[in-house]
Amino acid sequence: MPFYSAAHFVRVRIGSGRTRVAALTGAYALMLSGCTWYHREPLSPNTTSTSATQVERVQIDPSRMPLPELASHRFDPSDGFDIEEVAMLAVANNPALKLARDELHIACAQAYSAGLLPDPQLSISSDYPGALGATRAFNYGISMDVMAIVTRSANKQSADATIAKTDLGLLWQEWQTVAQAKQLFIKSRFQAQTLPLLQQQRDLTRMRYGRMAQAQRDGNLTEDSLTAALTAYSDANRQYADAQRAAQQTHHDLNALLGLAQDVQLQLTGGDNDTPMADDTLDAALRAIPERRPDLLALQAGYEAQEQKYRAAILSQFPSLSVGFVRARDTSNIYTSGFQINLSLPIFNRNQGNVAIEHATRQRLRDEYQDRLNTAFADVAQMRADTAILTRQLQATQAALPDVDSAAKHAADAYAQHNLALGAYVDAQSAALTKRIDVATLSESLAEQRVGLQALLGSAIPDAYSPDRTFTESHAK
Repeated sequence: MPFYSAAHFVRVRIGSGRTRVAALTGAYALMLSGCTWYHREPLSPNTTSTSATQVERVQIDPSRMPLPELASHRFDPSDGFDIEEVAMLAVANNPALKLARDELHIACAQAYSAGLLPDPQLSISSDYPGALGATRAFNYGISMDVMAIVTRSANKQSADATIAKTDLGLLWQEWQTVAQAKQLFIKSRFQAQTLPLLQQQRDLTRMRYGRMAQAQRDGNLTEDSLTAALTAYSDANRQYADAQRAAQQTHHDLNALLGLAQDVQLQLTGGDNDTPMADDTLDAALRAIPERRPDLLALQAGYEAQEQKYRAAILSQFPSLSVGFVRARDTSNIYTSGFQINLSLPIFNRNQGNVAIEHATRQRLRDEYQDRLNTAFADVAQMRADTAILTRQLQATQAALPDVDSAAKHAADAYAQHNLALGAYVDAQSAALTKRIDVATLSESLAEQRVGLQALLGSAIPDAYSPDRTFTESHAK
């Protein structure tokens, strides 16, 4: 056994205060070592929209896409962007989706915070007596909030359900972004198809007006006939100008949705497909709506999160309890050890207000889910009925198109042989152009309806422009 002198014990007793300070300093330094430090991150004054050069280098992993027809499609913009590639670019680069993913990160951080145990509370006090011969008194205590541990499970489950709700909400937002990108793709292709037709119609009416104006100046035409020709030309010119503005707006909307700079011109490729949608496929997808639509699943997760909040509020009715241990010394140099309990008395509050709030919130979420489910069924029914009407209109318009085209061809032949007046020739050509524009307009509406149904029901419905049409119902789930 080592020998310790009396002087050694004196040194230890004298240095005991310094030892406690050193221990507290070391513990504080240890806590600081696990802390996160602040780093300033200033905002950027420059635009971060994707440029034309950056678009050429974009790489997208199909396996991270939210829908099976996108996950099975190869992203290769070197030969232009088809409808699926536009949708994939929207999912990967849409600014609003980036914000939604940030919200998911916040929800994950909140769940992490909810799972942490509460820190123990350390209390230190010291009294310095004014009388001679008295000893400095101190009181050291450490305590823990017991109720925070009791409610931890409910709070953690609520936070986990909130993560699921946020994640499913992000998936639903991705579905809607895919639908918007496809509809803008369809609209852009429609406008590229109809703008030349409207230009031809404008040129025809302008030619007729110019020749009739010359005839009127020569005294071979009345003023009222010239006025009618001018009105027709003005209408055709306005329609063409409106179509140009609409095309520019579509370009702006598509680039904004894709996170691209406005000077980027995407080369859109691919054509539409008028394959009818089977009623049994629609019925099966409709029955599976509660299990496949992310917004409904997100509401289910939100309802579960609220259930746990309601449970935590009920648990918080019990008295708030904290337990601790105390070490003390009074001025007469007497040491004591003991414990302390802090207990709230549930007389007035008893957390009844929070219980009522969480109960009412749960009922609201229940009603919101039922309303969203009812709306989903009603929207699908309305869209199916509208699709049937559009299909019949398109079939009737397409059936009338050959006769109108034939009449326009005969009118052109007769006009070339000087056997038909200019007015009749222009009317025949304009009728054919108008009929073609009607066919394109109905085809666009039908294609957009198909995309809308896909957004409402999921991936069981094929795209209007998609070349990948072999995926199955099991893949969609």
